[in-house]
Amino acid sequence: MFKLKGNGFRQSKKLSLTWLLTGLVTLVVLLTSSILLVGSYQSKKQSLTKTTLHLNYISADRMSKTMDSLFQSMRGSLKHGADKLSDFKAMTPKQVDDYLELMRNSSNFFNSIAVVESNRVIRNVAPASLGTAGRHITSKASMEALSLQKPYISSPYKTSNTKKLIVFLSQPIFSSNGSYLGILSGTLYLQKNNVLSEVFGYNNVDGSGSYYYIVDSEGRLLYHPDKNLIGNDVSSNKVVQKLMKGESGEQQVRNTHGVEMLAGFSSVSANGWGIVVVTPIGLIHNELMSYIRTIIGYSLLPFIILLMTIIVIARRFAWPFVQLANLVSKMGNEKIVLPEVKPHWSREADLLSRAVLLAVANIQKQTDQLTHEATTDALTGLMNRRSLENTISQWITSGLPFSLIMLDVDKFKFVNDTYGHLIGDEVLKHVAKVIETSLRPDEICYRYGGEEFVILLDGAGSEDAFNVAEKVRQALEQSKVPIPTKVTVSQGIANYPLHALEREGLLEKADQALYLAKSRGRNRTVVADS
Repeated sequence: MFKLKGNGFRQSKKLSLTWLLTGLVTLVVLLTSSILLVGSYQSKKQSLTKTTLHLNYISADRMSKTMDSLFQSMRGSLKHGADKLSDFKAMTPKQVDDYLELMRNSSNFFNSIAVVESNRVIRNVAPASLGTAGRHITSKASMEALSLQKPYISSPYKTSNTKKLIVFLSQPIFSSNGSYLGILSGTLYLQKNNVLSEVFGYNNVDGSGSYYYIVDSEGRLLYHPDKNLIGNDVSSNKVVQKLMKGESGEQQVRNTHGVEMLAGFSSVSANGWGIVVVTPIGLIHNELMSYIRTIIGYSLLPFIILLMTIIVIARRFAWPFVQLANLVSKMGNEKIVLPEVKPHWSREADLLSRAVLLAVANIQKQTDQLTHEATTDALTGLMNRRSLENTISQWITSGLPFSLIMLDVDKFKFVNDTYGHLIGDEVLKHVAKVIETSLRPDEICYRYGGEEFVILLDGAGSEDAFNVAEKVRQALEQSKVPIPTKVTVSQGIANYPLHALEREGLLEKADQALYLAKSRGRNRTVVADS
C-alpha cells in the first residue's frame, strides 16, 4: 500500500471529484475524437484507394480501346490499300509511289509504307528518300509477314541500323484472279512522330503525379515518362505479368523500383500490348493527411472551448486532487517516485488517491517491462538489434573508440534442415550462453538477427578484439552442443574510428570481414581492411 508523504493535499470545504471529472470528460472527448478520426481516416483511405484504382482502370481501358481502334484503322487502311494495289504490276512505279505517299500523308498512321513483291524485293516505298526500293527485305518480321500471306502485326523490335523500336504491319496483296503478289507493309517508329506517338507518346504525367506506361506482349516498355527506360524488360512486375496473359483489372502493386502504386491496367486485343495507369500511393497519403489536418482544424476550437469550460466548472467544486493530478501529469516525462498514501477524510478522495497511485505503479511497471521486452531478444535473453544500434550510436556520439565483432554460426541452415528448428533454437541459446560466459562484464553481446551475433568492446583496438573473438571462437568449437556435430562460427571485426565513422558503415565493414571469413573456409576470424 502506498502512503502519501509531506504536507498532504490542500483541503477545501467543498468536496468533489473535480479533476477526475475533468480528466474523464477530456479522455472521453479525446477517445471519441480519435476513434472518429481513425474511422474517418480508414474510410477515406479505402474510398480514395478504391476510387483511384477504378479511375485508373477506366483510363487504361479507354486508352486500350483507343489503341485498339487505331490499330484496327491501320489494318483497315492497309487492307484498302492492298485492294487498290491488286493490279500494281500493271501500274507504273510513279503511280504506285504517288498512291503510297497519299496513304502515308492522309492518315499519319505510318512512318513508311512499302510494296514488297513475293520474291522479297521492295518494289515501291514511301517516302522515297529511304532509298530501299529495289532491295531485298532482310528483317525477320517482314519475311515472316511475306510467308504468312495473312494480315500481320509484329512485336516491337529494334532496327539493325538505328536501334530504335519499330512495329511492322502488313496486308497481303492478291491479284484479281487470286494470285499472291506480295504485301503492303506499314512501319511505325515508336520514338518518332506518328499517330501512335501523338496519342500515347506525350503527356504521360498529369498534374496529380499519376502517369501511364505501355508494354508490349513480352513485357518491354514502349512508352514511359522516363525515356531512358523505354525498351527495358519489366516483366517481373505483377501487373505486367497479368497483361502478358491478356488480363485487365486494377491492383495495388510495387513497381520495379520498390514504390507502391495504385494501378489500373488493360490489354489491347489488336496487338497484345498493355496499358497501365498508375498513381503513387504516396499521393493518397498526402491527400489523407491534408484531409486529417482539415478535420483537426475544424475540431480544435470547439474542443478548446469544451475543455476550458470543463476546467472552469471543475475548479469550482474542490481542490483535494490538485497534487494527484500534477503527479499523473508527470507520467509521460519522468520516472515518478510514488508518495505514501495518507488517509483522506473524504471517502472519495481516499479511494481515488489509492486507486490512481496503484494504477500509476502498474503502468510504470508495465512500461519498464515493455522497455525490457523491446530491447531484449526473447530466445537467447541477449539484448537485441535495437539495443545494439542505440549503443553504437551513443558510443559514436561520445567519440570514444571501440571495436565490433560480428559472428555468424557456420552452416546453421544445415542444422535447421537436419535437426529441426527447435533444435536450431537450442543451438542458438547454447551459442549465446557460451559467448556470454567467455566475455568480461564490460564486453556486451547482442543477437543481431537469425544466427548472427555482435559483440561490442568499449575502448578496444582491433588486436584486442581479435583476441576476444578467438577466445569466443575456440570456446564454441570446444563446447558440447545438443547435436552430434560441432558448432563453429565465422567472425568479422571492425573498429571505430579506424574502419568507419558512422554506424551503418561500421556494421558493413564487419559484415564484409565476416563474409571474407566465410569465403576462406569458415571457423575463423578476419579483421576488416582499413
